Amino acid sequence: MHMSVELVGVVIAASAVLVTLGIGLFAGFAWVVRRIDRVEDKLSARFDGVSARFDGVSARFDGVEAELTEVKIAIARLEGPRPHLILGR
Repeated sequence: MHMSVELVGVVIAASAVLVTLGIGLFAGFAWVVRRIDRVEDKLSARFDGVSARFDGVSARFDGVEAELTEVKIAIARLEGPRPHLILGR
């Protein structure tokens, strides 16, 4: 089979275009993946910071709860025992 020079040139040009597009798509996807990884790393760091803040707030709530229990006990001591509904004779 005999191929003309023009046909060989078209085949080479078409294959070069396909290779160029393939390389461009690969590079674009690689760039997107790298960018998503960077954003994910930043978000992970922010979430770790928020988690640490929540741990601190939780510890503060535990302290407030303990103080509130102490205040309730102190108020109960000041008020004295509860009056009974039925008085004993």
